[in-house]
Amino acid sequence: MTYKIEKTDSEWMSLLQEKGAEQLAFQVTRNEATERAFTGKYADNKAAGTYTCVCCGKPLFDSSTKFDSGTGWPSYFQPIADDAVGTKVDGLLWMKRTEVHCADCGAHLGHVFPDGPAPTGQRYCMNSASLDFVPKK
Repeated sequence: MTYKIEKTDSEWMSLLQEKGAEQLAFQVTRNEATERAFTGKYADNKAAGTYTCVCCGKPLFDSSTKFDSGTGWPSYFQPIADDAVGTKVDGLLWMKRTEVHCADCGAHLGHVFPDGPAPTGQRYCMNSASLDFVPKK
């Protein structure tokens, strides 16, 4: 797939280090790793603001769409805009899931499941390591 923002692995790694991202950020965003449940810095964040892509800064989710799914990962019922994220079928772990990635740079964010709350019925289950948070002013 081609994205608006493309870099080599070493460029992504350097950029994440410069930003002070946690070490797991590269593995999650570029290699589709998953952080352990209940360990991410945004799992319990209840502040108002915007969650952005840790790699490119694209706004992804508004805090007003965040809900406690009980899964241990930050969960949202919809992206901030229709063009914020992209999806693809993920066949890892012997089951079909829908992977969610940043629409601009392709960073792996997590997965979306059809068991979320109204109004969408969707649960965008994201890795904290793939996100930054910009508090509302």
